[in-house]
Amino acid sequence: MKLFKTVYWLIYPILIVVFMLIFDQLFEIDNIILETSGSLLLAFILSPRKKIIQTEKGKIKQITWLFLKEPIGLD
Repeated sequence: MKLFKTVYWLIYPILIVVFMLIFDQLFEIDNIILETSGSLLLAFILSPRKKIIQTEKGKIKQITWLFLKEPIGLD
């Protein structure tokens, strides 16, 4: 989890590249605008979100993601 806390922001660009490669190889879309917009949309939906939550101790940053059961707190 410590690695995920430090590199969670890299997931979004990696997902964009992966989806662009998938669209390019599997679907063979010739329109680059359609390919890029589809990749951006899917990457945005599947990327982790950073929320700031107010608690009794103060504000805490949390990372929530579709594939995580519980949110991860950042220091």
